[in-house]
Amino acid sequence: MRVGDTSPWPSMATGAVAEESGVDGYTKDGTVDLKGNPVRRSHRGGWSACFFIVVYEVFERTAYYGIFSNLITYLTDKLHQGTVAASNNVTNWTGTVWMTPILGAYIADAHLGRYRTFIVASAICFLGMSLLTLAVSMPSLKPPPCSEPNIEHCKPASRLHLAVFFTALYTLALGTGGTKPNISTIGADQFDDFHPEEKAQKLSFFNWWMFSIFFGTLFATTTLVYIQDNVGWSLGYGIPTVGLAIAILIFAAGTPLYRHKLPTGSPFIRMAKVIFATAWNWRQPLPNDPRQLHELQLEEYTKKGAFRIDSTPSLRFLNKAAIRIGSSTHPWKLCTVTQVEETKQMLRMIPILICTFIPSTMLPQAHTLFIKQGRTLNRSFGSNFQIPPASLTAFVTISMLVSVIIYDRLFVKIMQRLTNNPRGITLLQRMGIGMILHILIMTIASLVERHRLDVARQNGSRQELPLTIFTLLPQFMLVGVADAFTEVAKIEFFYDQAPESMKSLGTSYSMTSLGIGNFLSSFLLSTVSHITEKHGNGWIMNDLNASHLDYYYAFLAVLSAINFFLFLLISKFYVYKAEVSDSLKVLTEKLKENKLKPSNPNEKWATTRATSDEGRAHLPPFSLF
Repeated sequence: MRVGDTSPWPSMATGAVAEESGVDGYTKDGTVDLKGNPVRRSHRGGWSACFFIVVYEVFERTAYYGIFSNLITYLTDKLHQGTVAASNNVTNWTGTVWMTPILGAYIADAHLGRYRTFIVASAICFLGMSLLTLAVSMPSLKPPPCSEPNIEHCKPASRLHLAVFFTALYTLALGTGGTKPNISTIGADQFDDFHPEEKAQKLSFFNWWMFSIFFGTLFATTTLVYIQDNVGWSLGYGIPTVGLAIAILIFAAGTPLYRHKLPTGSPFIRMAKVIFATAWNWRQPLPNDPRQLHELQLEEYTKKGAFRIDSTPSLRFLNKAAIRIGSSTHPWKLCTVTQVEETKQMLRMIPILICTFIPSTMLPQAHTLFIKQGRTLNRSFGSNFQIPPASLTAFVTISMLVSVIIYDRLFVKIMQRLTNNPRGITLLQRMGIGMILHILIMTIASLVERHRLDVARQNGSRQELPLTIFTLLPQFMLVGVADAFTEVAKIEFFYDQAPESMKSLGTSYSMTSLGIGNFLSSFLLSTVSHITEKHGNGWIMNDLNASHLDYYYAFLAVLSAINFFLFLLISKFYVYKAEVSDSLKVLTEKLKENKLKPSNPNEKWATTRATSDEGRAHLPPFSLF
């Protein structure tokens, strides 16, 4: 694929990327200010703009995980729901949270743009958080407290209680549909693909983006969870609500520094036109020379700040949409080669997307069944402190933070020398390593649960077993390591491989994966519970000591293994889209040159001193790690 010069500014010559991308030059990726004017690289974007975006994400993740991490505890202890019902309510809500970004991505790409969509959606999020705090605070909006060990003997929540609580939850889910696909995309938009230095920074951006997410998660899964369990749910939900309000103000304060991408019309309609035109021209023979297919002049794209894409051989049948018949130019019967290629890029990612569903099904276990296991174990730490079971998810965060730092600062540098790849390894290779770790996680979880059940049988029906809660620590920590590979790679892969005009939709693919994974988790949990109970030996029941979660975890391990081999097969045939600029090629060449240079500490120091002053403003705030 070849992409033509897209700069709408006459001062910037075609192809002169390195020379024209100086500190005081205009960006060449089509970014503008809120009024639609071209922007200078020195005035907007980069890590200076990302600071406000990353800080927002820390607060927003604190709010989300402050609810999500301990939601199953509130549903069982305060709304008196059973294990399966509560687990399914958690995963159904989480699934909705991760599915609504498709709507948010559509609105951003087609109508409002990412910034305006985000601002409206964040206000809806704040409304949902406020209502949720009200629902857990007012005694009239929840059933009376119950100390019975068997929740079936407790008074169930009324329809009013459930209506208010779940209305608040799903209002929050609606709002996150507009924030999640756009906030990370806005962050990535602050780096110009046509500038090699900024392209290199973008390669690290998604690692540090996940770092910020899990930094907020760490506070939520330790401090907020402790407050909810030991002080009160009103304060436990009130703190993240106030934090979200502060986060919105912080994001708005960074507005003068942001670069923006203009909305380019509905991606769904553009793809639908290609599919319809392909069907309309199905009987037409494809020309041997792709230059005979319909395409606009390069200038038509240049003046719009858009990208022209040359024809590729993959999914060749879609090229029929660009066959000109007579003088007809009806947009539903004749598409440009660029439209066809954009559709191909989105469709090529779907098999990879499907392979991420099973890993996304593994993640909810750490926030549902793993926590329920923890409630049966000895949670004492010292003489007086009781560890909230949901706080074990903090170890997911800690291992994630450590893994991201090691990956970005050590693993990538080692692999760069071996592969000459600026990313160290490919995105699909990184995703695959995470999938292997998911198999290991479920295998370990099954063995640990088998041990827990043995202890339970030896100690009768005691509510708290003489087994420390830290027995579950390995599976929690491995979830964090797996996230550092799979989840970061998913976000970057679907953003990177999406067409330039469909980045928000591409980002929503990674969130759709999590959404479907959560719904699939609900389906598997309900189905397995129903089938096994029907045959008299339930795997998942309210009393975990009478259940067989070890069998269920082993079942998930087998599913993960099958999915991994399917992923290997599909990955073998996946073709990465070409870069829109030469920046990645420039970085690759630099790696090769550095490999050939003799190691000279004095020369390295001189080079560092020469470049440090001009590059200081562009370094990420985490460069000291």
